[in-house]
Amino acid sequence: MNQSHEPFDTSAPARGGRPWVRWVIATAAAAVVAAWFTGAFVAVRYEARLGRMAREMAALHAKLERDVTALNEELAQYRSAADLLRDPATRVVTLRGLGPSPGATARVIWHPTAGGHLFAANLPPAPAGKAYELWTLADAAPRPAGVFRVDAAGRGSLRIAPVEGGVAVKVFAVTLEPEDGVLAPTGPMVLASK
Repeated sequence: MNQSHEPFDTSAPARGGRPWVRWVIATAAAAVVAAWFTGAFVAVRYEARLGRMAREMAALHAKLERDVTALNEELAQYRSAADLLRDPATRVVTLRGLGPSPGATARVIWHPTAGGHLFAANLPPAPAGKAYELWTLADAAPRPAGVFRVDAAGRGSLRIAPVEGGVAVKVFAVTLEPEDGVLAPTGPMVLASK
């Protein structure tokens, strides 16, 4: 049996070939359009999320820098206080709460020529527009020694410059004053040494 094989004729379209090609092209086009819309949706969604994450990271970085700066300042203050405590001429003065803050306490590490540091505890936060002001009392009128604020736990600190002329300080006191400070005490006394 001799069967003749005729070559496949590609010039004539196969039966139903054109609809199949159209279907493939339409499906491919639909897939491309769907992929483009999906990609655009995902890009927009993740761009917004990445933008939010970038803003959160920037805010966190700024907060971390502020915290590091505050910790370095606090560390410098503690080192300075420790240096003062090594000097035999330094004395530690305790302040007790008075009037509106009976539970408040403070300590002043004081050196007559180097100045010192105040560390206060259990003071209520000052009202808006107010702050605590430290006073040094010698033989004359009280001298302002600086303004400070307290944190949410009621703790505050202040670096104290030495008194001009090396005058011996007999009493340290803290009053509640306008936030910029005043030249003479006007507010209630909240802490005082004996």
